[in-house]
Amino acid sequence: MRTTVVTLKAKPKTAVALLVCFVVIVTAAVQAQRDSRYPAHWWTPVSAVGKPDWEILPQEAGPGEVILSKRNELGLLSNFAATPFTYRGKRYASLEGFWQMMLYPERTKDPRTRFPGIEWKYTRDQVAQMTAFEAKSAGTLAEENMKRMGITWASFEGKRFPYRSAKPAKHYRLIVEATWAKVQQNPEVKKVLLSTGDLILKPDHHGEPNAPPEWRYYEIWMQIRKQLRVGAIAQ
Repeated sequence: MRTTVVTLKAKPKTAVALLVCFVVIVTAAVQAQRDSRYPAHWWTPVSAVGKPDWEILPQEAGPGEVILSKRNELGLLSNFAATPFTYRGKRYASLEGFWQMMLYPERTKDPRTRFPGIEWKYTRDQVAQMTAFEAKSAGTLAEENMKRMGITWASFEGKRFPYRSAKPAKHYRLIVEATWAKVQQNPEVKKVLLSTGDLILKPDHHGEPNAPPEWRYYEIWMQIRKQLRVGAIAQ
């Protein structure tokens, strides 16, 4: 697509008015290109003024993409969402709570409880019942403790495994299974996921380069969506 640069020579107020009109026209044109099968508000532009540094806004989606923004119902697919589920006999308030609690000591003999000078602000069970930024903050505290202890592993049901792996491993498999539990036990989550059709799902926050596969939750959702659709066709 060829871009034409137009130089405006007008009074300040006139230039501002023209710029506003230009933005409105461009926005309308972009919206018109969106697939009519999907809700238009998924791409409704949001002002960048005052937005947190971590956020990727809905309008930043590329062709065929949609941002899993917490500003609309797609936020149900976020790990932060309060979408309780039961996994292996225990209840979790959110995927974020499930994720972060694995960084906390499991029992009194856990080596993470015996390191001198280390304080755990929360218990593992408390973190499991957290959602959103509360759970994320609890995880940040745990990661700081891990750095001080020189620990690079998390644990689940008494078994340790690397917290970060370049290829899918134990931690990844646990996250995928928990995500399946979330979608199977929350009908609205399943409804929202399937409503995204064949759109490419993208995160609403900036991630670290070369993040482990379990960090790429949007890719996990697309895999689950594909399997759900295959299952529906088979039925």
